[in-house]
Amino acid sequence: MQCQDCGKKEATHHITQVINDQKVVLNLCGDCADKRGFRNPLEGVPFPLAEFLASMLSQAQMKKQPEEADVACSACGLSFSDFAKAGRLGCGSCYVTFKDQLDDLLRKVHGSTQHRGKFPHTKSDVMKPLWEENKLQEELKKAIEQEDFERAAQIRDQIKALSVKK
Repeated sequence: MQCQDCGKKEATHHITQVINDQKVVLNLCGDCADKRGFRNPLEGVPFPLAEFLASMLSQAQMKKQPEEADVACSACGLSFSDFAKAGRLGCGSCYVTFKDQLDDLLRKVHGSTQHRGKFPHTKSDVMKPLWEENKLQEELKKAIEQEDFERAAQIRDQIKALSVKK
């Protein structure tokens, strides 16, 4: 792909911006990107992500699950051992293919495999109705799946009552 500004060099910088709800994509060569003031703040800074991930993916895990280590993504062909070396997944399907191994890695790095969001450490009165509503939404889903429509109607009414309080 050629640079959109000069039209001579290969585009190496792909910049996406949203301006007034319009997506603008710029494909620029390094020189034209510099002229426009686009610089990677991490350029030249060593970031050993691959080494960090490789250290987190212990050899014991790789030996314990050799058949899983040899599994390759059906979409891009990346194997889990290749991911462990590169520190980068090949595509979105890799997340599904390597789910079990990634769950272990996320648990080691973040302490959990579920994102809880950012909430204050103290349970404030403001957040309680939101947590209650989320809990009721889950119960409503289960009641509908179980075709317990009476219970679903009760839960729906509880959710409406909560939203009136807000």
